[in-house]
Order: sequence, then C-alpha cells, then structure tokens
Amino acid sequence: QVQLVESGGGSVQAGGSLTLSCAASGFTTSTFCMGWFRQAPGKEREGVALVNQVGVTTYADSVKGRFTISKDNGKNTLSLLMNSLKPEDTAMYYCAARAASCSGRVVLPPKYFTEWGQGTQVTVSS
Repeated sequence: QVQLVESGGGSVQAGGSLTLSCAASGFTTSTFCMGWFRQAPGKEREGVALVNQVGVTTYADSVKGRFTISKDNGKNTLSLLMNSLKPEDTAMYYCAARAASCSGRVVLPPKYFTEWGQGTQVTVSS
C-alpha cells in the first residue's frame, strides 16, 4: 500500500527557512517521479518542484532559486528546502508521486500524479 506522509511545516517570518520532508512507503522512491505541490485558500493546487527517477529536478518560476527539492532513495524520502520565504508561499504543501516516468523538464500538473500525502501547512508572516 502506497503511503506518503509529510512533515516539517510551520509558521515563519518572511525571509526565513523551512525544510519539508515526505516519508514514502509501499514503493521505492528511486523508481517514481515525485514532486511537491501547494494549495493556498481559494486557489488551485499548483506544482512547486519535481524530481524524476534519475534525479533531474525542475521548479516553478515562483520558487526558482529559493527552493531545493531532493530525494534520498536510501531512506525513501523526499525533501523540500525552502529559503527566503515570502508571505505568498503560505499554503498547504503536498508530496506526490507517480509510477510513470517524467522528464524533469517541467513541473507536471497535479492531475498527472496518482499518489498524494495529507499535506503540511506552511504559514509565512510579513
């Protein structure tokens, strides 16, 4: 049974940092395309960052240069290091995975991902 469990969310001031983690079970992260998504109140869920099966990463323009996605296949975990946080980064953050391959050149829309975690809240105050 595939399961994704996020942790690491919280409240920080603008300019601060947070690291989100996603523990995966029921599958091997090295064989899945994985990503981080977020959804702010009243907005659609959007892709933040993606890492493909061979470790190629890509980011949404809004977070490029501030966020870093990484995958530890030995621990079967996915992480998102978020620096220079802004109030507009406030959202529920979700970890997602899909067995089908992905190029790593674009952040695929949420509809292409089949496995989802419950989410972890990130709040950035000004």
